[in-house]
Amino acid sequence: MSESSHGQHHHYAWWLIMCLCGVDYFSTLGYQPSIAFEGAGTLAPLATLVLVLVTLFGAYPVYSYVAGQTPDGVGSIGMIERLVSGWKGKIGVLFLIGFAATDFVITKTLSAADAAAHLISNSIFAGNAPPWAHNQVAMAVVLLLLLGAMFLKGYSEVVGIATVLVIVFLGLSFLIIVSGLWHLITHPALLQHWFAEIASGSYHLHEAPLEGHGLWVALGISLLIFPKLALGLSGFETGVLLIHLVRGSDENPDDEQARIANTRRLMLTAALIMSFFLIGSSLVTGTNTIIPADDLRMEKDDAGEILFKGKALDRALAYVAHGESPLAVSPLFGPIFGTIYDISTILILWFAGASAMAGLLNMVPRYLPRYGMAPEWASAYRPLVIAFTVINLLVTWAFKADVTAQGGAYATGVLVLMTSACIASLVHMQHEASEGVDHGPLKRIAFALITLVFIYTTITNISERPDGIIIASMFIASVLVISIVSRVWRSQELRHKEFRFADDSARMLWTDICAEGAFRVLVPHRPGHRSLDEKEAEIRQRHRIPAEVPIVFLEVHYGDTSEFQNAPILSAKQEGERFVIVARDVVSVSHTIAQIAIEMSKSGTPLDVVFGWSQGSSLKLALEFLLFGQGDVPNVVYDLVEKAVPDQARRPTVLVG
Repeated sequence: MSESSHGQHHHYAWWLIMCLCGVDYFSTLGYQPSIAFEGAGTLAPLATLVLVLVTLFGAYPVYSYVAGQTPDGVGSIGMIERLVSGWKGKIGVLFLIGFAATDFVITKTLSAADAAAHLISNSIFAGNAPPWAHNQVAMAVVLLLLLGAMFLKGYSEVVGIATVLVIVFLGLSFLIIVSGLWHLITHPALLQHWFAEIASGSYHLHEAPLEGHGLWVALGISLLIFPKLALGLSGFETGVLLIHLVRGSDENPDDEQARIANTRRLMLTAALIMSFFLIGSSLVTGTNTIIPADDLRMEKDDAGEILFKGKALDRALAYVAHGESPLAVSPLFGPIFGTIYDISTILILWFAGASAMAGLLNMVPRYLPRYGMAPEWASAYRPLVIAFTVINLLVTWAFKADVTAQGGAYATGVLVLMTSACIASLVHMQHEASEGVDHGPLKRIAFALITLVFIYTTITNISERPDGIIIASMFIASVLVISIVSRVWRSQELRHKEFRFADDSARMLWTDICAEGAFRVLVPHRPGHRSLDEKEAEIRQRHRIPAEVPIVFLEVHYGDTSEFQNAPILSAKQEGERFVIVARDVVSVSHTIAQIAIEMSKSGTPLDVVFGWSQGSSLKLALEFLLFGQGDVPNVVYDLVEKAVPDQARRPTVLVG
């Protein structure tokens, strides 16, 4: 992965890219057990089992389908962009970018907050650090500033570092979880105590959604509250975004079908590994056995100030690794092993922020500048790094580096993206069915049910933790405001990408027209209003153009006017002494006329571009120009050519009459 999303990509074995995705996905083990207990109490293992089933039989099939449709690495957002054209598609993408920004930004701030929690809770650090470094907000800010500084210096190859971090972190976590599970198995009274609490309805929940007790009630509650554990679903979107880095085959690394198959293998392997760690960690940390429930509890006053914070909160596995459990889980666990585990956790959490920063740096330039909905500097690397670092610091300050408080916003961003992937997959299946590709009724029904599950999960998460949708709405509003202002601000750019041609003969005739420089009058013509003979007679009479002066007529036909860059498809034909240029698939009439006039004026005397008056109110014409590429065409063409050609002697002349 490089600083730019452009250029030649290296290809890597799928398991290496799995580790790159894993610095985000697997690092959630640093805080997921605490969030699971906060949301589900001692029902965390049952709710986690539901989450695992949704992961394996819901998220994985959907993203396996998305990978098959987006081998270029655009993910579910790009898939929706291709399915829905025009302004509806652009606005939909902007909303999803807002949620994706929420996901990526909160990944960075939440990871930094949890890394800071591990750091200040370490006895060695606490005994040697200055007083200011004992503050979680301060340390989170330091980590975020270091992350921004690293990106400002350059961000080249991270796959090898990510692989080492993931292997070390998962290896140490595996040792902690297996030791905890073995302790539970060899001390059956602990599990019996947990079963007794479940049977009696003592779930350590703030408020259970169902009353009563017993196994069926516990299962019902677990089904209802598992959306609170949705952080454990993160990682799939990153997987499909990095598909372009996955090696196809040894013989042909660019083999598209092999890359898709290997990406699916990557996601399934990651999901199976994470399923073990999620279930195992929930049994070790969420049964009120190895970790007492009070050590995972936090109390706040009405002003939001922390009154009590359990020692295991935000660092449940580290709590066990440090030997802080009242039970002797393993003679290996203690300050030394705990410090080693803290270091591995802090590094992978910090690197998860690096992965999120890379996602932002690839996503924003991919969409907003291309839509004309971001300032030109948004395509530059360093200004984006600075902007995102400032945003991260503001979010950290607003949430006071509280891991639990940020969980809602993180889950909202993750779930909305996954729900959009489900909907996009369903719509794409229907689109393919209309083209004769049949996926079978069972597959479509299964995807519809998966979509309903994710819609329920998203709605439940938003209703339970509305702070998530609030901060996501702030990101969405910011994206929309920046997009609208930028689109208006950049509307006077020439916006020329290229000329395309209907065929080789059109290219040759266009080249001859431009090279000869014999045509000095260009007349835009709206087909269907009047014939060319009537139009030419009127133009020659009103502007006193002699018959020997040839006129070139220009017909413009719209394409997707929501696009920003203009790349018209040109064709040309000769009718006697008259030439007609036809431009199709244009995004703006004014820009197309200006671009053609400038190109034709490069050889010889500049053109005269002859218009009739545009009718309508100024506001109506301005809105038509911004939204549909129409409006006050003559004045806009004049402004465009004046800005694009500073030399008045070489500038086309705009005549209106």
